Amino acid sequence: MANFYTDNTDIKFHLEHPLMKKIVALKERDFQDAATREDAPRNFEDAMDNYDKVLEIVGEICGDVLAENAEDVDAEGPRVVNGRVEYAPGTRQNHDVLTQAGLYNMSLPREYDGLNFPIVPYVMAAELVSRADAGFGNIWGLQDCAETIHEFASDDQKRRFLPRGARGETYSMDLTEPDAGSDLQAVQLKATLKDGQWLLNGVKRFITNGDAQIALVLARSEEGTQDGRGLSMFIYDRANGGMTVRRIENKLGIKGSPTCELVFKDAPAELCGDRKLGLIKYVMSLMNGARLGVGAQAVGIAEAAYREGLKYARERFQFGKAIIEFPAVYEMLANMQVKLQGARSILYETSRFVDIYKTYTHLATERSLEKEEREELKKYQKLADFYTPLLKLFASEYANEIAYDALQIHGGSGYMKDYPIQRLARDARITNIYEGTSQLQVVAAIRGVTTGHYLKQVREVYELLPVQPGLEPASEALKGMTAEYEAAVATVTAAGDPEYVDFHARRLVEMIGYIIIGYLLLQDASRRESYAKSAALFVKYGQAKVAAHAAFIRNFQTEDLEAYKKA
Repeated sequence: MANFYTDNTDIKFHLEHPLMKKIVALKERDFQDAATREDAPRNFEDAMDNYDKVLEIVGEICGDVLAENAEDVDAEGPRVVNGRVEYAPGTRQNHDVLTQAGLYNMSLPREYDGLNFPIVPYVMAAELVSRADAGFGNIWGLQDCAETIHEFASDDQKRRFLPRGARGETYSMDLTEPDAGSDLQAVQLKATLKDGQWLLNGVKRFITNGDAQIALVLARSEEGTQDGRGLSMFIYDRANGGMTVRRIENKLGIKGSPTCELVFKDAPAELCGDRKLGLIKYVMSLMNGARLGVGAQAVGIAEAAYREGLKYARERFQFGKAIIEFPAVYEMLANMQVKLQGARSILYETSRFVDIYKTYTHLATERSLEKEEREELKKYQKLADFYTPLLKLFASEYANEIAYDALQIHGGSGYMKDYPIQRLARDARITNIYEGTSQLQVVAAIRGVTTGHYLKQVREVYELLPVQPGLEPASEALKGMTAEYEAAVATVTAAGDPEYVDFHARRLVEMIGYIIIGYLLLQDASRRESYAKSAALFVKYGQAKVAAHAAFIRNFQTEDLEAYKKA
């Protein structure tokens, strides 16, 4: 059977990024636990060896168990029995095997039965799990909720709830409602304080793994309010009753993941953090973590789809030769590969930014940060905030494009359920919808365009890095793309019309995305020569896309908006 970690050298390549030395030292507090705990690493090399070994175990389980169960889970799915969710047998086996292997609570501190891993290897594990079964990736990946509890809950709540994840209890985040999807300010599920106990009443919809033992629930705690300032975050423990599963949605893909409609009737819950900060502070943090998780899920699906397309193209013969020898097919495969590698590069660049700022945030609760540390926290938090929507946009769109092309390579056979590519194409489709659609990622990212933050990162960091010999043309092309982008931003913002900026936002965000991913692949090529081809191909691909967007903006007049409104 395949080991999904050892058969993909790209993942270990990103694990060995130079910034990991700083990340590991911060996460391990300069290895102070080594003196008192046998399971704590003694130094950087020891920590990295530990991550490598654990990822190898994850890869083995993904290849031998999760991937083998994926088709049956897709066919069977979960069901509701007496108001509770029953997983498909394969899903239950997946969960049990990963629990027994100690692969939950990966990023939590050891005091909560966690592995104390940085975000980077945790996200790598998420990619591996999603490559094997994207639906199960949702159940496993909701340990992100534990991060939010760790960051914002009381010490008593952390002691009571966090270790339970390591024992096999699952999490969910209960945010959306029938009339509150992307607009979470419209949440109406009511939280009432009665005799010192918070009680939840109302309905939640589209809740992933909604029958989890531990749930983070967004609810309206302030009577008479209608906006986000009246919402608080609550921890709901299923053992206390008061919640039933009304139904499981019949979805296009990720069939093994139960997406539930929940009914709360006087369900006891605990306030998490402070009142009225549920949406304003806690959900924003929770959603950023979830978007990083969807990025990993999308890359995992894209990896699986690319491999299916490549395998079929090598094995399928037409007109006397394998179809991979036809230009129409090998061009598709080359573009699929560079999009996959580009998405993976921005996934782990973003993960590194998140790692540093999150660790400084936790460190600040233990001691006063030095001035340089405070500045680094601010710098990396800003980078994480701007890169997360860019990552989610590109990774999810590329997952869909790669799965689409892989199915196309299969021809009519790909449309049949005899091949897994149809499942991957269905699974990919949700990634650019949930945790904020691609359109909402553009809304989040456009601020980095109009404020010049992306341009600053390109000019002050990426353009100054050394370039691998032979890639100077790609570097010069990226500089030209940056100039086109800068001119396009100036043209759009000069109109002084917010609606005009919104109309062109997707084009501007995509332009800077092509530039940043191009530079990331150039960096990868400076550490490993085999990335040189992908860097060069991606820059050529991105150059054409940037030129097209720039031409559209250049030739567009403000009055042209009226034609779109009448469409």
